[in-house]
Amino acid sequence: MLRAGKALRFTPDEVEEFRSLGLDFEQAQTQDDMEQALAAWTETLADERPDLLNKIVAEMARSKGVKLPAQLTVVKDASPSSGSLRQS
Repeated sequence: MLRAGKALRFTPDEVEEFRSLGLDFEQAQTQDDMEQALAAWTETLADERPDLLNKIVAEMARSKGVKLPAQLTVVKDASPSSGSLRQS
């Protein structure tokens, strides 16, 4: 990647390398374009492969020495239980 001020430029080999990871930097010409491509990639990972995204986040945190917060529990069935205060 070449950088001149706010402008970015990727070589064709870099574009192909990133594409193999699922990142599309072909049209990225600024830092904002790159951030948007990364945001789209992470949203796709969160939807399709949250386990992989968690591994990436954990490894990035480990490499920076950052402690991750406790994992949140996902509620699979959000329907009210028979003992709930639901109004009819």
